[in-house]
Amino acid sequence: MSSTTAAEQLSATTLLRFATAGSVDDGKSTLVGRLLHDSKSVLADQLEAVEHASRSRGQEAPDLALLTDGLRAEREQGITIDVAYRYFATARRRFILADTPGHVQYTRNMVTGASTAELTVILVDARNGVVEQTRRHAAIAALLRVPHVVLAVNKMDLVGYEEAAFAGIAEEFTAYAAELGIPEVTAIPISALAGDNVVEPSATMDWYGGPTVLEHLETVPVSHDLTGCHARLPVQYVIRPQTAEHPDYRGYAGQIAAGTFRVGQEVTVLPSGRTSRVSGIDLLGTPVDIAWTPQSVTLLLEDDIDVSRGDLIVPSGDAPATSQDVEATVCHVADQPLAVGQRVLLKHTTRTVKAIVKDIPSRLTLDDLSQHPAPGRLVANDIGTVRIRTAEPIALDAYADSRRTGSFLLIDPADGTTLAAGMAGESFAGEKAVAAPADDDGWDF
Repeated sequence: MSSTTAAEQLSATTLLRFATAGSVDDGKSTLVGRLLHDSKSVLADQLEAVEHASRSRGQEAPDLALLTDGLRAEREQGITIDVAYRYFATARRRFILADTPGHVQYTRNMVTGASTAELTVILVDARNGVVEQTRRHAAIAALLRVPHVVLAVNKMDLVGYEEAAFAGIAEEFTAYAAELGIPEVTAIPISALAGDNVVEPSATMDWYGGPTVLEHLETVPVSHDLTGCHARLPVQYVIRPQTAEHPDYRGYAGQIAAGTFRVGQEVTVLPSGRTSRVSGIDLLGTPVDIAWTPQSVTLLLEDDIDVSRGDLIVPSGDAPATSQDVEATVCHVADQPLAVGQRVLLKHTTRTVKAIVKDIPSRLTLDDLSQHPAPGRLVANDIGTVRIRTAEPIALDAYADSRRTGSFLLIDPADGTTLAAGMAGESFAGEKAVAAPADDDGWDF
């Protein structure tokens, strides 16, 4: 009975996706290990293995970094898929942690891990302060519109737990984050090795009155509740049973990407622009009057109109513009370069269309956020602006408005390799969008 009650309590808790980033030797592995250990999220055999390995190295205390170092070593040898995910839970919240590498040559891996995160923990060594990698990590968090950023100033024990050392770093980072348009920064002084302010409050930093890292993770508002956003349903499948029980049933199935749909609501199907009303909503085989993200549902429409996989169903009064010209910021993730004139496939939600790279106006330098004009191509880990012409119209939201329907992938049509991850609209908050030129270049479509 008690186990059932615990399971019910766990299912009722919210989920927070967060990512970690830090320069080499900033103590990221130790922080993750400390977080897992002190929150009682480590199995007994895992802890025993760490203690044994630590003793064999001549260390008296267990080296908590070993809880994640194995995956990191595999990643550096090219064995795994670069980002290690950890799953743990407390009584207040469930967590998915994306442990991302911090090296500049692994920029694409941090983009992958942070793309779905609601929060990013950026580590800084208290002895070194804000360095170039710190600014790169902050820029990526801003680029991906991560709503919450935690600045964890680590190794406070090596600077005598001095408040002035922490305050200077926090002030410098917060000012830089404001320039990037990051909406919120929470700075926390910690010692991952000693456990100060990771799970338990520090007894040696009584000048700090804020939350511990875990306390902040448990209480920060989760922003992946998209029920109040623009309603969007990418159609995955058209259901036509044509049975004696359902001879005329035609439903449009998919997962609601954002917002809420109601029976009787007037909707528009994109890119065709045809309109109708929602006559019914089926959720797990049961009719309902209302459905919201991230539920998977089947919508029924009053009118028999042409709807197929890849179409987008939206409220008629809140429809994104459709266009064959796309300007976006992309992070290049493939080993082969992306060049002007290259033919690609553009995958947006459930829709995949042919496209051509018309132009690469600039490449972003993360060190100082300067733009390198007209690079001609992007290589692995590059972030740049691209202009793309698609064979068919697509309905893209701005990435700032919707990370789900404002993002897309560029795919190599020859072998299906993912070339780049794209974000429609402005790169950083506060930037002015650059209008795409008129389509007079003689492209095929």
